[in-house]
Amino acid sequence: MGTSWSCRNTDDELTREKLDAYQNCTYFTHSEIRRVFEKFKQIAPDGQRHLKGKVAHQRVLDEMTELKYNPFNERICQVFSSEGSDYLTFDDFLDMMSVFSEAAPRDLKATYAFRIYDFNNDNMLDSDDLRKTLECLTGDKLEPAERTRVIQKVLKEADLDSDDKISFVEFEHVISRAPDFANTFHIRIL
Repeated sequence: MGTSWSCRNTDDELTREKLDAYQNCTYFTHSEIRRVFEKFKQIAPDGQRHLKGKVAHQRVLDEMTELKYNPFNERICQVFSSEGSDYLTFDDFLDMMSVFSEAAPRDLKATYAFRIYDFNNDNMLDSDDLRKTLECLTGDKLEPAERTRVIQKVLKEADLDSDDKISFVEFEHVISRAPDFANTFHIRIL
């Protein structure tokens, strides 16, 4: 998966040239990139604390409080895993942190939010995607009939072309009416 603007590096050192390359394809400064790399190295197991290192999704979730309690934490890792595996490379991790940064534009955040909610990866949010989204948000607190009602209301409100699915354009329309969306779709780097 990954992003189309992702930088792929092959060496183990975070050189000035690599910092420049990462800065050109993220929303981070050099010092922020260094902090993200330090965070990655703190999370990574021995032998993986370098630019080509990989970290298991579960380890990222266990070690990052910012993601640990997010109801979409597993899905976030899946969406950002460029290999489609259960691991994040440093580039994947940097992409994820960049998209969730305060500096990332709202439209990029909307694109990734849509991908996170699109559990079946068909570029549409259908009733199954909405059901899984509700399950992430509420656990088993809603009865099946309540879940169905919520899904029907969401589709009625957001499905402008009445095809029982929410396209990305329809999703953007909904997000445009949520002024706090960009402020809540972020992870702070320390």
